[in-house]
Amino acid sequence: MNRFLNEKDYFHGKAECTGVLLVNLGTPDAPDKPSLRRYLREFLSDPRVVEIPRLAWYPILYGIILNKRPAASAAKYKEVWTENGSPLMAISLQQQKALQKELDIRFEGPVKIELAMRYGNPSIPSALRKLKEAGARRILILPLYPQYCAATNATTFDKVFDELKRWRWMAELRLVNHYHDHPSYISALADSVLQHWEKHPRGQLLVMSFHGIPKRNLTLGDPYHCECHKTARLLAQELNLKPKEYRVTFQSRFGKAEWLQPYTDKTMQALPGEGIKNVDVICPGFAADCLETLEEIQQENHEYFQHAGGENYHYIPALNANGKHIQALADIIQQHTQGWPETSPGWTEAAQQKRAEKTLQRAIDKGAKK
Repeated sequence: MNRFLNEKDYFHGKAECTGVLLVNLGTPDAPDKPSLRRYLREFLSDPRVVEIPRLAWYPILYGIILNKRPAASAAKYKEVWTENGSPLMAISLQQQKALQKELDIRFEGPVKIELAMRYGNPSIPSALRKLKEAGARRILILPLYPQYCAATNATTFDKVFDELKRWRWMAELRLVNHYHDHPSYISALADSVLQHWEKHPRGQLLVMSFHGIPKRNLTLGDPYHCECHKTARLLAQELNLKPKEYRVTFQSRFGKAEWLQPYTDKTMQALPGEGIKNVDVICPGFAADCLETLEEIQQENHEYFQHAGGENYHYIPALNANGKHIQALADIIQQHTQGWPETSPGWTEAAQQKRAEKTLQRAIDKGAKK
């Protein structure tokens, strides 16, 4: 078996394009135990996600977690599953479609967008191969995680590299490391909060809940904690909030080790005792609503807050496929593809066709077949 993917359909003068790979975390194929077991096995086997020696971790993973957790997770997924599948997948497809439409307007040259999930389907290798087949000689990798974390952004890049090192003719590659402080992203977040406040009474406190990571990762040099706080600070400035009017928390911890604090659930249980009984909650680190926002934040933490004496609790949806979010992502893509032919001023289909014809003719003159 050839270890490299050959250019089976290659011919001189083939039309080229710029490719953009959107990547999110992933979702099970169905809200059932077998699907969750496959998904969790892939997710929790990633050494970027669980930094425990494999000899110590695998007995726990295969002996305990994969025997117990899939059923419980499937039950939670059933609560948020829609007729279009998982919320994350449905929204991600909407984002892909809307962003493709925006880039078709913004750029004169062809820019092809593919969607991939780090875990589950569609896979990163399959999406990259689609871009390859479309003629993408330049590919931008855009993980939909605004704040950089090794367990999200870095593992995405790992998977991309694993695939590309099998290509005989590798594409030119650029990576979006993060966009936690991009002005368009901050503006889109602020706009979503203001739109919510136009429809609902403003709470006493805006809680900004980010996905948690083990505290050990911070001490080892992961910038995620700092980038979350910078996003929060910039969003607060955009909304003219005073320090006492917003709070940063971290959700979704797993295991017994200490994670980034303060914890979202503990905060919700404590706020009514502080006299804060009306809160708004936003999750700036999630580009699309998913289990962690719809079940954990919108439902579970709402219950914690109410049981502790809270009165009004409003979850502000993720940016999803709303217009300002799509514009922000397009701005980020435009910034990171500067200098590439298809995104540069002056590109024309006629000029590209002429170059292709000259390339083909030169090859024929040298004895190549059409």
